[in-house]
Amino acid sequence: MDLLGSILNAMDKPPTANEEQKKLIKRQKEMAERIKNKQKEELLRFRKFVEERVGRFAKDDRPHIEFQPLDKVHRSIIHEVAEYGGFICMSFGCEDVDRYSVVYKKENAPTEDEIAARRNGDGWNEEVAKEYAERRQKQKELEEQKRLARASQQQNASPSSTSAGETTKNSPNGKSNAASAKETEIKPTFNYKDKYAHLIGQEAALEAARKTETNASYGFVPSKNKKDVRSIEQTLADIQAKKRLKLQQQQQQEQQQKEPAPPQPPGSGEHVAANQSPATPLAGPPATSTSSSPSSVPNPH
Repeated sequence: MDLLGSILNAMDKPPTANEEQKKLIKRQKEMAERIKNKQKEELLRFRKFVEERVGRFAKDDRPHIEFQPLDKVHRSIIHEVAEYGGFICMSFGCEDVDRYSVVYKKENAPTEDEIAARRNGDGWNEEVAKEYAERRQKQKELEEQKRLARASQQQNASPSSTSAGETTKNSPNGKSNAASAKETEIKPTFNYKDKYAHLIGQEAALEAARKTETNASYGFVPSKNKKDVRSIEQTLADIQAKKRLKLQQQQQQEQQQKEPAPPQPPGSGEHVAANQSPATPLAGPPATSTSSSPSSVPNPH
């Protein structure tokens, strides 16, 4: 027996479930299945209820309909049915507290005041609509007053505007200070459009279109010569021809390297040796003492 088998045999077996535990597990599975089927049936009934209510809403003259606060799953069903029927559906309120859905007809879409009121939790009726309309009117008046105040401050701060106002008062035309303030415009010292005048032109889009046309030539080469007008087949044929030419050149170079060098004419070696400098001696084996002097050779006799 191997080591692994001995270890597995020494371990305790998993506990076996008795009949009561098996029955309990079976009852739990059945209960979970019944709950799941019950939830499916409840969602199907709710979907049918939403479809019927939206169908009645499409036939009457009501601008919108509201649903009671629901969870996310039920609200998703309302949104799906409304979008399928061609309506606008929006949800308002806090999640898991009082979030509800409202379905609108496209011709009676909600206004900004209604959306703001419902998001603030104020609901929507005639009184709330009147209150939000008054708020919006007051906000516009306040913004207009702020704008006039800023304009008056700028007018008082600039001496040029005051001098222009005095001249307009004395002028026979009788223009007011407001008209003079509108006429005096602050012009910058540099116009950024001059930097891109060669692209966008000076006046209008037609001028810009004329400016952005391609030039006839770039440098010394015309632009027509830089355009490849060949077809795909012709381009592929040219590429293959270039490859064949390059391969032929490589083969010729290899053949030239393999061929033996031609024999040199007599006297060329002496001419080369004479032209060499004495500082660079010819490479060769060092001279031995036996070849240097014949007197050092021993006499065999």
